[in-house]
Amino acid sequence: MGMLETAKTRSNYFIHINLYYFIKRLLDVVISVVLVVVLSPLFLFVSYYIGKKEGKPIFNRELRVGKNNRTFMMLSFRTMTNASRVIRQFPPVPFPSSWERGVPDFFKITRDEHVTFTETGLWLKKYHLDKLPQLLNVIKGDMSLVGPSPEVPEIADYYNKRQLNRLKVRPGLTGYAQIKGIDNERHGQKIIYDLYYTQNCSYKLDLKIVFRTFLQLYQKK
Repeated sequence: MGMLETAKTRSNYFIHINLYYFIKRLLDVVISVVLVVVLSPLFLFVSYYIGKKEGKPIFNRELRVGKNNRTFMMLSFRTMTNASRVIRQFPPVPFPSSWERGVPDFFKITRDEHVTFTETGLWLKKYHLDKLPQLLNVIKGDMSLVGPSPEVPEIADYYNKRQLNRLKVRPGLTGYAQIKGIDNERHGQKIIYDLYYTQNCSYKLDLKIVFRTFLQLYQKK
């Protein structure tokens, strides 16, 4: 009897979680399409302004890792003088033994000090408007409105089994680690928060993250 109850509980759990992901994906598409249509004048204005004031390219295209370790091209408005010049601090050769157990918690990404934010880029970054093109990634299915931040492929290549669990869900425009103020510069804490989300994702948690995101944006005004 205990085994039957356990099997029934597991079955109910999988039905619930599959329904959650189905509804989450449906909401992602519907909300993103509506936002793209409603915000199309803002899209056009920002694109024109960047092209006029900063020159081309208008969009920044970066390779990222999403759900199930699948790579995709993440879109954003260009915010830096030369977005392609990025220096990442990876293990030197020979390969340090510490990286054999996964990406170290102390890992940080270092950027070219000669690359700076443009005047327009600072404004876009402040209000996270640089992420607007990522709504197209959401519609396409590469991303979700809520989820872990998209990972750099070279970093994901060194993930251990535990760290790979953060790739079980689609990356998001905002997420649990993001509302906690954690970015890619604090890798160990980011992993902890992302794993918490993947293990506890729910309608309630997603709504909490969205609410906190809008609250933080409002407080920046």
